[in-house]
Amino acid sequence: MLVFFASCNDNALNNNKHELLIKSTKISLVSKTEKINLLNKSKPIVITSYMEQSLIDIGLVEIHTIDSTIVVDLKYSSCDNFLGFDVYGEFNKCYLQPDVANKLKKSQTFLKLIFPYYNIIVFDAVRPRSIQYKMWDTINIPKSERTKYLSNPEYGSLHNFGAAVDVSIIDENGIELDMGTKYDFFGELAYPREEWRMLKEGKLFQNQLLNRELLRNVMKNGGFSGITTEWWHFNSCNRKQAYAKYKIIE
Repeated sequence: MLVFFASCNDNALNNNKHELLIKSTKISLVSKTEKINLLNKSKPIVITSYMEQSLIDIGLVEIHTIDSTIVVDLKYSSCDNFLGFDVYGEFNKCYLQPDVANKLKKSQTFLKLIFPYYNIIVFDAVRPRSIQYKMWDTINIPKSERTKYLSNPEYGSLHNFGAAVDVSIIDENGIELDMGTKYDFFGELAYPREEWRMLKEGKLFQNQLLNRELLRNVMKNGGFSGITTEWWHFNSCNRKQAYAKYKIIE
């Protein structure tokens, strides 16, 4: 697969905690952080690159053919990422395995049943392994620590199969809910496993935890599972299952 690099300057909630979340006021869930441009998100699908055609040939599907209300803002198709440059070029669409795309649609449907004015926003979906290598080699973290933030491309990330998504939630104005950190924040503040300690230390706030709880519950309802070091990352299966069901995308 050819990869082009560009540069630039710049159904109900399952426990009492989640039941309380539904009863929470909108204000507790809608801390404004970063405004997202929602314009031109539902245009007819037009193939824009060789990379996209390759994904279609493999059998992946673009999420807007499944659910046009899901918002897509691929961070690696911009400079707003930890690398600081655009690795996807003109490609800026969410492609996934068909069954994974349907799971994401289920998550979106569940979210809109609870909060009709909210939408899932996708930051990353399928990620060819060539991109994974680029990220692995570029990230400024010791190799012994890298697997906290990235899967080793030698073994394959679930993103490399089109079986994982990086997501958050936005409100009716296109504003991300406050999750306590930005996407791709490297540090314990982004770790779900450290949330209650961060809360006790005053580094996270209750509304931020509620927002994360909402996101996890929505994704779990669709059939995804989270990980312990990134609040935004969700897998549709494990690596063994992915190798059995899909082919890794180079």
